[in-house]
Amino acid sequence: MRILIVEDNQDILENIYEYFEPLGYTLDSALNGLNGLSLAIENSYDVIILDIMLPRLDGLQLCQRLRQELMLNTPIIMLTAKDTIEDKVKGLRHGADDYLIKPFSLIELEARLQALSRRGSNAYSKPPLTLGTLEFDPQTLALTRENTPLQLKPIGYKILAILMKDSPKVFTRKELEYKLWGDSPPDSDALRTHIHTMRQVIDKPFSTQMIKTVQGIGYCMVSTNE
Repeated sequence: MRILIVEDNQDILENIYEYFEPLGYTLDSALNGLNGLSLAIENSYDVIILDIMLPRLDGLQLCQRLRQELMLNTPIIMLTAKDTIEDKVKGLRHGADDYLIKPFSLIELEARLQALSRRGSNAYSKPPLTLGTLEFDPQTLALTRENTPLQLKPIGYKILAILMKDSPKVFTRKELEYKLWGDSPPDSDALRTHIHTMRQVIDKPFSTQMIKTVQGIGYCMVSTNE
């Protein structure tokens, strides 16, 4: 199981690593919300462990963005010292699947992670997207064009979902960068590089271009090159 931990308490992080790594789990971690967002965009995880009180982007905001903007259905368990019913309801309403109060038992955390991984998160399932002969299922990442299976990098799937969902809307570079990286895009050429990589997979082997650059504005997707 691959787990993303977004937690700014170094002691808690170390305890989680010391418990889970010897058991064969693969762990990535971030000390603030924005870095956590970037890791969730760039990689695929089975479960996300998310603290609420985080610098730069708090856990509630991060959870909401993962669900609503990126359409990510990865199970999320929130860790927090707040134990009121109102706090729990707020976390669940922002998209969390489970809630664990600090201090917590690592054995209980593992049991909850296993349960979340087994059942997945059907509450955030999104219907498959279709644009012309291009079909994409955000849940399984199954992608085909003209019935030909295609494969993208994790961030490519997220860009694809954004562009397909609102086709033929033109997204400015800033809009896309914010949806993908918030206020901290990696560099000025990152988005262009990812779009180029997507074109090699989605457009180059076929007779029509679906990913279009609108000069001086941004990008969109259309069903044909007309």
